[in-house]
This record gives sequence, structure tokens and C-alpha cells, in this order.
Amino acid sequence: MASAQFSAFLNQISSKPLHVLDSNIPHQAYIPLNLSKTNQGLNSVNTSSSKDLETYIFGYIKSNNAKVAFGGYNEVRNIYQRSVHFNQSNPETERNIHLGMDLWIEARSPVFTPLDATVHSFKNNTNDGDYGPTIILEHRIEGVKFHTLYGHLSLESITQLNVGQTFKQGEQIATLGDANVNGDYPPHLHFQIIRDIEDYKGDYPGVCSKQDLTFYLNNCPDPNVLLKLG
Repeated sequence: MASAQFSAFLNQISSKPLHVLDSNIPHQAYIPLNLSKTNQGLNSVNTSSSKDLETYIFGYIKSNNAKVAFGGYNEVRNIYQRSVHFNQSNPETERNIHLGMDLWIEARSPVFTPLDATVHSFKNNTNDGDYGPTIILEHRIEGVKFHTLYGHLSLESITQLNVGQTFKQGEQIATLGDANVNGDYPPHLHFQIIRDIEDYKGDYPGVCSKQDLTFYLNNCPDPNVLLKLG
């Protein structure tokens, strides 16, 4: 299935928004957040400090009377420059383009599967600036198989999990971690759709370089086709 066809297929799964956070949070409580390198408001923030970045993000949420800030798909960011896991001297190979949607909300917030799912794999990705505890779910709908990734979770989210375990749509699968375990970020969920996961287990690139962007955008469509936020 071609990339455009796959996105159209995902979009028609549900005419209503699907949820990876508490479905009782109203849509008007979600506020878009720009963390791209064009956001001049970040110039005065020490983005290498998870505490300073958290103050900025959750201050933004509070000032907008919101509960969740969201965004980041295909967003070029400078916040990864603190980590050698992403940063390279060549601008063509530096990994700084975000491939999922981030949903910023307090640690311990529950995470839910938007669709019936089977646990494909899970892992604690402990590189500096990485996902931390991560779950990948497999979905099969109308004969089409694809995966969703949930990053920056709590350690407890993967301690009792089993590959092959099944979840029904709307069931809780995890809780969010804090900066001590989630790769040293303010609490948030990284949610990503993956058309072809290849041989990856418990991990998949959530940030890519400019030279690889076309491939990854084709393989990882905008998660908003399911969440329908904004």
C-alpha cells in the first residue's frame, strides 16, 4: 500500500478522534505547541535542561488554560543538540526532524491504545535523550498490518508486559515517566505510526536527518490522522 493510500486508510478508520490519553480530556483542552527552531520564545530557554524546558512547556499549558500541549510532526528542532545520540557535525546527517506527535502532560498520566492491539515489543531505550521505556503495538485492520509506538513511559509500564499480550481499543497500556527515566525530558508521550517496522523491536527512529526525511515521512504518517486534534 502506497504512503498516500495508507494515510487515507488510517483516516477512514474512525470519523471521530481516537485517544491515546484520557478520553475525558475535552478537545478544547489541547493546545498546539511549537518547539521548532523557528520558535524565538525558546531562545531564552536552556533547552538542554529538562527542568527549564518543563517550566516553559507547562507554563505555556497553564497560561492557555489547557491540559495538554501537542505537536511536533515533521518539526525541525534544536532541542536534540544536547545529545550525541542525535547530534552530528554534518547538517545533512544530524537527526533533528521529529517523526511523531508529542503530547505534553504530567508524569503518571495514563496512556491508552487507540485501537485493538497486540504487544509487538518493548524496551527501555536508555541513550541520552532517547525514549526511555517504550512500547510498540501491532494493529491489524481490514487485512492491513501496522504499528504504533509509545515512548517516554514509566518503568512500571514495561515490567509486567508480555510480547503477544492483547489490548482492546481504549484500554490502558502504560503511564508516562518523568525526566529520571524518560530520556531526560519534561513528561510527555511520543506517539508514532509506523507502516513497516522492518526488524526493529522495542525501538524505532523517532527523529531523523534531512537526508532520510522522505523515507521516514512515507513510512511514518502524521499521527493526527488518528487523533484528529486541531
